[in-house]
Amino acid sequence: MQTKYKRIILKLSGEALAGNKGFGLDEEIIAQVVNQIIEVHKLGVEIGIIIGGGNFWRGRQGTNMDRTTADHMGMLATVINSLAMQDAIEQKGIETRVQTALNMTSVAEPFILRKALEHFKHGRIVIFACGTGNPYCSTDTGAALRAAEVGADVMLLAKNVDGIYDSDPKRNPNAKKYDKITFIDVINKGLKAMDTTAITMCMENNIPVLAFSLAEKDGIIKAVYGEKTGTLIVNE
Repeated sequence: MQTKYKRIILKLSGEALAGNKGFGLDEEIIAQVVNQIIEVHKLGVEIGIIIGGGNFWRGRQGTNMDRTTADHMGMLATVINSLAMQDAIEQKGIETRVQTALNMTSVAEPFILRKALEHFKHGRIVIFACGTGNPYCSTDTGAALRAAEVGADVMLLAKNVDGIYDSDPKRNPNAKKYDKITFIDVINKGLKAMDTTAITMCMENNIPVLAFSLAEKDGIIKAVYGEKTGTLIVNE
């Protein structure tokens, strides 16, 4: 069976990696995610990964802090998650590289596009940390930027909800889930799929986004095959 996508950017929610603990890393969830990533890698799909930092720190938590400082702390949280994911993947025998938007060469490579593409060529998985490297930007925006730069076929948005709804399904039991929706409708309806900057970047670069639940069994594998899962966001 042929995969639908050849090069993907997988955006993982940091909070989802914490599991029911709500903070830190849940080794069981990481193992489940890694097993799917390995299966997708075996299919010949080139994989770039971006992980949020919400299981440790989000910039908006620093209510009494300088915004730039708080956001830089959030970037460092993404490095913790990225190194943990790198270790878990490499324990399965797959070469992985972490590239950071902020220089910290003792633990990871700086982000260099040509080097990232070379890693893909040699079958390595690349984890992009620190978002865009700029404050006032979310890791969703970082994922959209990297997807555009590496020419990804799709951005897979693995969150702790199973798609995009017209209202919060946790508060509204009658919330309607979308199977497919356009970027412009996401913006106009004010839906909380990604931040507006990330949505706009994907829209302008024609990068489809598939939002689905990280908890869904084999959700990443299904997404790569193009099977029905989550919500697909496209231009039309």
